[in-house]
Amino acid sequence: MESVTSIKPLLAILTSIIVVVPILLSRKHPNVREGWSFLAGFVKLAIVGSMVPLVLKGTVIEYTMIEVVAGVALKFRVDAMGLLFALVSSTLWIVTTGYSIGYMRGLKEHSQTRYYCFFALALSGTIGVAFAANLFTLYLFYEILSLATFPLVTHHQDAEARASGRKYLTFILGSSIGLVLPAMLIIYNITGTLEFSNSGILSAGMSKGLMSVLFFMFIFGFAKAAVMPFHPWLPAAMVAPTPVSSLLHAVAVVKVGVFSIFRVVTGIFGIDNLRMFELGTALCWVAAFTILAGSLVALSQDSLKRRLAFSTIGQLSYIVLGAALLSKQGMTGGMLHILMHAFGKITLFFCAGAIFVATGHKYLSQMVGIGRRMPVTMTAFFIGSLSVIGFPPTGGFLSKWYLLLGTLEADQPLMMFILLSSTLLNAAYFLPIAYKAFFCSDEEAQFEQKIDEAPIWCVAPLVFTATVSVGLFFFPQPFLDLAKLAVQGFTGG
Repeated sequence: MESVTSIKPLLAILTSIIVVVPILLSRKHPNVREGWSFLAGFVKLAIVGSMVPLVLKGTVIEYTMIEVVAGVALKFRVDAMGLLFALVSSTLWIVTTGYSIGYMRGLKEHSQTRYYCFFALALSGTIGVAFAANLFTLYLFYEILSLATFPLVTHHQDAEARASGRKYLTFILGSSIGLVLPAMLIIYNITGTLEFSNSGILSAGMSKGLMSVLFFMFIFGFAKAAVMPFHPWLPAAMVAPTPVSSLLHAVAVVKVGVFSIFRVVTGIFGIDNLRMFELGTALCWVAAFTILAGSLVALSQDSLKRRLAFSTIGQLSYIVLGAALLSKQGMTGGMLHILMHAFGKITLFFCAGAIFVATGHKYLSQMVGIGRRMPVTMTAFFIGSLSVIGFPPTGGFLSKWYLLLGTLEADQPLMMFILLSSTLLNAAYFLPIAYKAFFCSDEEAQFEQKIDEAPIWCVAPLVFTATVSVGLFFFPQPFLDLAKLAVQGFTGG
């Protein structure tokens, strides 16, 4: 595979770090402050987008900053999988910035400048993970993201926010320091390198016991993926403002978790080793349990954001399952689901925030008939629900289609049954919300037939993401091409 050297990966990361300075200097001028966020977002997207044609031709873009120790460098590599993730993240940063204006100003939130600063830093951490060329660089930016999102989770600075922040750091930092870091050191001691390779870097001669222990140290150590039982931080983080929840659950934090697992599965252990030691099958069952348990718990939640949070826990393990299947179609579906779930779930969180801004309500029992008052928002909610469930004509159908094909290719019919069962559960906890919003008697309705949507800065982003969720069904390129190209590299054809 041909590689070229370019500073573009570093520039994409630095863009949202540099913009923190003008954001701080513009704190007394909100329009200028948000303008800097938009400018940085479009510049970042332009840099990331400019690398697409080259990567689609099979070229890898690399840039090395410094060698830390022998065999370990702060190094960036843009390949198909990393570019797919970076495109999703940089696109949705722009959308979420627009939504933040309507939400934060609509509720007159405090410390908005601090919010935008850490929001930008979080995106730098995300892109750093996407473009990491080795496990050391990935780990470094993984931790930067953890620290950058902590002030966002604890934004309200009350007792509940502080308690949730402690739980957030305990799981996110505790697992990465206690599990990922020692596993990384052991691997470096064995191999002398942490560089990602399409065939993995571990020897097939390693004992099954050691490889199994190291494998699950990474799976559970990357707690941002919310694989059970390392999931409680995620619903606890719902105390954050809705734009932060959108960032956590659709773009940055959780997707960094599953992306990191994908990288370790393919770039450190390698598909052949995992097949030989049957670790892919073991991970399938861990993911399957999380999928079903997350979906069942979501059914019992009356808080809309908590229902979305437990839905996310289940949906993230669809991506983990895609990696665990070790089949071409399954891995393609897992990568595609990073994209499809991002747009579907961020739509749902945007809708939840718009409802709260317009009505002050956050519980489902308070939202009967809300479609009469907020028809645009609830129509977008319905579309986002269809995408997360996996109904056509939304992008979520495509990713689940590939995942189902992947279960057959991997000869895992039980995993197919679990995916289909989970889809029914998804429908059970989403469709009644949309139904009760529009179809209820006058006696049941808690809202008058008077249209009163949230501010335009709240509504426009959710309309955009809902529209994209449908558009991705008909036009999945270049994301589908990038996913297939990545899998081709892992499987050798």
